[in-house]
Amino acid sequence: MTRLSLFNHPLLLGFDQFERTLDRVSKNAADGYPPYNVEQIGEDRLRITLAVAGFKADDLAVQVEDNQLVIRGKQADEAGRIYLHRGIAARQFQRSFVLAEGIEVNGAELDNGLLHIELSRPIPETRTRKVEIRSAAPKRNRAVDVG
Repeated sequence: MTRLSLFNHPLLLGFDQFERTLDRVSKNAADGYPPYNVEQIGEDRLRITLAVAGFKADDLAVQVEDNQLVIRGKQADEAGRIYLHRGIAARQFQRSFVLAEGIEVNGAELDNGLLHIELSRPIPETRTRKVEIRSAAPKRNRAVDVG
């Protein structure tokens, strides 16, 4: 069975990467842990906030891999603890966000169980470039030998 492509149009050149990005986003959207917010905090600034209660800064990793922001959390079980009831699991997670070209990750801060990640989106300069049109070289007629 052939899959119908969103970007399979002759006027959309080089957009096959967007289709791969959409596939990746749909796979990541299925898991709801940890819960998060994305908010606009300025004209060109964003903040992602993840609820990571129980995680210390050393349990978390924030990385930019290609055009993806990846947040990982892993808690280690303390060996000496004996639980009579364990309702809070030491759960690991990975949450990914696909970043548009030009988005910069400025930093991360852990505050009262909330991990805040600051992003900025520089406003791109408009670029106009003139493309030179060359004339094709005139074709020469060759004399044909009739023998």
